[in-house]
Amino acid sequence: MKNISVCVPADNSGSALATTLRSILEQDTDVEVILLDNASTDDTAALAYSFDDPRVHLHRNAEALPLGEHWNKAVSLSTGRFVKVVRAGDSLLPGALDKQLEVMGDNSIALCSAKYQIVDAAGRVRQTDRGLPHLLGRRDARAVLRALVPRGPADFGPTATTVFRRQDFDRVGGFRGDPGYPMDVDLIARLCLLGAFYGMPETLAARPDSGSDPIDDTSPVTKLTEMLRLHHRLAAEYPQYVGRGAVLGGDLRLVRAAARRVRPRTLASALRRPELPH
Repeated sequence: MKNISVCVPADNSGSALATTLRSILEQDTDVEVILLDNASTDDTAALAYSFDDPRVHLHRNAEALPLGEHWNKAVSLSTGRFVKVVRAGDSLLPGALDKQLEVMGDNSIALCSAKYQIVDAAGRVRQTDRGLPHLLGRRDARAVLRALVPRGPADFGPTATTVFRRQDFDRVGGFRGDPGYPMDVDLIARLCLLGAFYGMPETLAARPDSGSDPIDDTSPVTKLTEMLRLHHRLAAEYPQYVGRGAVLGGDLRLVRAAARRVRPRTLASALRRPELPH
């Protein structure tokens, strides 16, 4: 069993996958790489096999799964004590795993996240020191949820910035949601109920300024509706941490962001309070 597994859920990822795999395999830490191909029709599998590295374990879905199921299955195939999920196209910076495993050596910390940078197609850094503007250091669930709901998920960056324990992932039921639903920060919120969140000041991951992430193809109205759903869902599940003021602040932020992009009638429909899951 490896100490850490890096899961790469790939879906018609093409050449973007090479950058991701190289960045993981060049880490100093001994790592298990779980690459789950979501029945891709491009050269994703061939590219993965071209690495010919025993640390890379390639699996393939017989049929394409919805995003949430695909990511959950990727984690379910891991054997490491700790897990990081890296979207194909994103990458890890040198030393990322060592630095985050050192933080996770504190058993009272449920997960840690780091800052990230934005790079162009040639790998040149366009923006850096992104993420976690109000969440550096050790934070409890109240602080994380009160930052997440009013301010939104952008503060947390891509999943490549985060490490958590596999047993905790299983305890909270993994990812829940599909394109449009911010399932990555929803997972962070639930993991924080099991221990502390630790925001690292180092920049340890990179995200391209454009990509083929299925979430990026989701319509603005769907994103708006699903973000509203997240606010109200977390408030219903954790009222001791998320008050009405935080929900209202988050909803108003979405209204301002969406008003410029969608027709008034469509916006009014989207802003109806989302139904909460039973």
